[in-house]
Formats: sequence, C-alpha cells, structure tokens
Amino acid sequence: MNQQSIFSKEELARYNRHIIIPEFGMEGQQKLKQAKVLVIGSGGLGSPVLLYLAAAGVGTLGIVDFDRVDDSNLQRQVLFGVNEIGQPKVVAAKQRLEALNPFIKINIHEVQLTSANALDLFRNYDVIADGTDNFPTRYLVNDASVILGKPNVYASIFQFDGQVSVFNYTPPGGERGPNYRELYPTPPPPGLVPSCAEGGVLGVLPGIIGSMQALEVIKVITGIGETLSGRLYTFDALRFTSRVFKIRKNPATPAITTLTDYEQFCGLKTPEQPVREITAAELYQWQVSGEKFQLIDVREPHEYEIVNIGGKLIPLASVAERAGEIDQDIKVVVHCKMGGRSAKAIRELETIFGRNNLYNLKGGILAYIKEVEPALPTY
Repeated sequence: MNQQSIFSKEELARYNRHIIIPEFGMEGQQKLKQAKVLVIGSGGLGSPVLLYLAAAGVGTLGIVDFDRVDDSNLQRQVLFGVNEIGQPKVVAAKQRLEALNPFIKINIHEVQLTSANALDLFRNYDVIADGTDNFPTRYLVNDASVILGKPNVYASIFQFDGQVSVFNYTPPGGERGPNYRELYPTPPPPGLVPSCAEGGVLGVLPGIIGSMQALEVIKVITGIGETLSGRLYTFDALRFTSRVFKIRKNPATPAITTLTDYEQFCGLKTPEQPVREITAAELYQWQVSGEKFQLIDVREPHEYEIVNIGGKLIPLASVAERAGEIDQDIKVVVHCKMGGRSAKAIRELETIFGRNNLYNLKGGILAYIKEVEPALPTY
C-alpha cells in the first residue's frame, strides 16, 4: 500500500512541514499516525504535551485525569480557558484537542490512576507520558511501565526548575534503558518536597518542559535522533542554565513484578489519628458569633503578603520554637494554603507539647476564600 494512501489530502497538507524534513519524512509521519500515547495528567505539563502531540498527528491520545478545571489552573494550564472552569479536565481537553486536529482519536479516562487500574489502562498504549506532580503516582507510572515494557517519558517541574528523561526505553536493536527507580530508588521523606500546589511554579515553565517532553515522545515513536534514555536533563529557568546527567542501570535495583501500595511506600500513610478539623463555614460562624479562638497561619511570609485572613503568622518550620505564642486556654484554628502543612503543625504540637485545643481548617485558606470571601485574591 502506498504510504500516502493512509493520509487524506487534508492531512498531507497539514503535516507537510514534517514530511519535507529528510530525516523525518512520510515514514515518520506514518509512525505518528499509528502510535497510541497515554498522557497521565492534563495539567501544567499535560497541557503542552497534549497540544503538541495532537498537532503533530499522533493517531491516538489517551488522557488520564479525574480533576476539574479551576480558575487557579489557568496561570499555567494553557489547554483550558475561563469557559471550561468547573468542567472535567478530560472533557474540556478532548474538545480542545479535537478542535485543533480532527484527524486523531482522543480517549478519555476520567479516573484516578491506581495500582488496581494502571496495568489495564497502560496495556493499550505504546508510550506513556508522565505529567504527574506527586511521588506515589510517579512511582506507580514507572512500575506499571516496567511490568508492561512500555517507554515512560518523564518530566517534572517545581517553582523555577524542570527535569526531563526517558525511562524503560528499548531502542531498535538495543537493550532496555534505566527506569525511574534507578535514578530515585526511594522517595524523599514526606513533607520534604512540597507539591506545586504548595510551593508554586512559574507559569511558563510547564510550557518549556512539557514541550521537551512532547519532543521526546515524538523521538521515541519515530526513532529519529537520540532520546534522553539514560540521561536526565535539568533546566534552571532563573539562570537559564541546563545540565545533562548520565543515568546508569543498577544491577542492585530490585526487579519490579507487581504494583504496590504507593501511598505507604512514599510514607504518606501514618498510624496517627486524623487531626480535628473545622470547615470554612464553621470558622465563619465562629467569627460572626463572637466565639473566642485564636487563628494561626503556618504559611510562608510571601504567601501571607499575597492574601491572609487575619491569622497570626507562624511559618511551619518555626511552630515548635514559637509554641509559646499559641494559646493553650482557648480554641486554636491552624491553617495553611490547602490543609496539609497545618495538619503537620498540629501533629507536631500535639506530639511535643500535648496540645488538645487545635483545629485544622479543612481545605486551608483556599477553601475559606471560595466559601466565605470569594472577593479575596487566590494564588
């Protein structure tokens, strides 16, 4: 069969700038059309990855995401606009990508990726692109890719820094490259590395790193150039510097044969009892009714300057040494941005000082703004 016959006249015109590249040509474009790529997450990284893979003509794109579009996403998630706020991300993404390229197929998986469904989801795709922002899912993506022998094109971002690599890739005629666990055998201690939701990310950075991730996916599919298999690319946006580190296969790395409990592996499950919580609505009732309580804000000073609700600022790192400033005789509500750091502060105060008058603001200041004072700025 003539290679051109698998493309319509409209497709040949659309992909002409690819086809006329000598190293790419009709063969490369045909490989893209026949490829199936599963993108985990449609957020900061997933947005540019999906846009560029769709535009390039990857025949089948799968999207795994169970989140909905939020106003706070739009600073970096260029796949979405204000009209999509509140919609499931996979639904909004499908509509946007089909408008960009009607010649490809979009499969949506509106589920949370777990050890129970990962293998079934991955099995029908050729390449996995990991756009996640948390360690449990990152290790799950890696292990499922290893078990099924799928290349895992990885990227991560935080504040001004980004990383890109290709894991578990077997080049034509070569041997399989290292996987994520040979770079990071175990995750860092819980709380040491905050998520982008806690620590922030420069909005343009996902576009830069996600575009590189899309490039590596295209190279894996078509076989052109040299992929980042066995190498880790790092980018510092503030200094505009980059480095490439070699990753070697480690014979001591345990064989991956089954999926595990990744929350526990990453140290996110604890035997401690949940901290007492108070909702934003309940806090507001305390405020308007004159309930006597103290409000403690454990975020960082720069976050406090952006927006605050009148709490006493005691950053998480200084909670123990400044415990004397936290009232012991009345109720104390502790809050952060989303509730994670404040829960950690409460556990620290309860463990070290035996406090029993502490309440965590469920959902943090973002929940309070959304439910009580929507006119306040968010970040």
